[in-house]
Amino acid sequence: MLSGASKSHQSFFSSAANEVTGSINKRYSGFREYFTLKETNRSLTAENARLKNMLASNFYLVTDGKKYVVDSLVKDSTGRFRKFTYLPARVVGNSYSSQANFITIERGSDEGVKKGMAVTGPDGIVGVVVETSPQFSKVMSLIHRNSKVSAMLKKDNNSGSLEWDGTDPGYLTLKNVTKGAKVSKGDTVLTSLYSANFPPKLMIGTVAEIASESASNFYSLKIKTATNFFSIQYVYLIENVRYAEQMQLESNTSKNP
Repeated sequence: MLSGASKSHQSFFSSAANEVTGSINKRYSGFREYFTLKETNRSLTAENARLKNMLASNFYLVTDGKKYVVDSLVKDSTGRFRKFTYLPARVVGNSYSSQANFITIERGSDEGVKKGMAVTGPDGIVGVVVETSPQFSKVMSLIHRNSKVSAMLKKDNNSGSLEWDGTDPGYLTLKNVTKGAKVSKGDTVLTSLYSANFPPKLMIGTVAEIASESASNFYSLKIKTATNFFSIQYVYLIENVRYAEQMQLESNTSKNP
């Protein structure tokens, strides 16, 4: 009655009703967002993969003047051919407490996964595919004693071999970095220009400690990993379409006298 007879009362009650309704809707929206986080993460991962596939660094340019017809590669509008392709995947298994740590992902050979494909996460690289089944794949994590990745310092491209010493899952060791490199704590470490698996300049981590080997001309660097191996949920598989050709050539070369 008051609301119908007085505009001021009508305004008051309308404002109060909107406040209550807004509070209820906010709570409902919060619950709905919480229960749809899984689908939201999957959607964002797929969108990120699409954007990564559009990066210019995934293509190479043919410059010899010849005409190439390659059905298996995608050519962009500038005449460059695709070299790297990104595929999203969900992590369904993860170990980090042994000397031989692996990650299991829910994407297999039926969906384009091949042995040797690189794996990276939202923050940095993760490892390399070592085994596949139709629906799942097994990834050798960077925190595996047999893992080796070619890495370099971002500021001067000095490269070395990235390994894990089997102790702390949060740190790796970058060996064989020449003492001519101007390295400091906090410097960024990326994948190098020489990796067959990984595209160049992907994030690995930062320099935490510098050890100078007195008996050699190289540094041994302790690297804080950008990837948190305790909580990784989604990854991207990276296919180098020329990987098999490069590995075959390098294998044949190593056998030559």
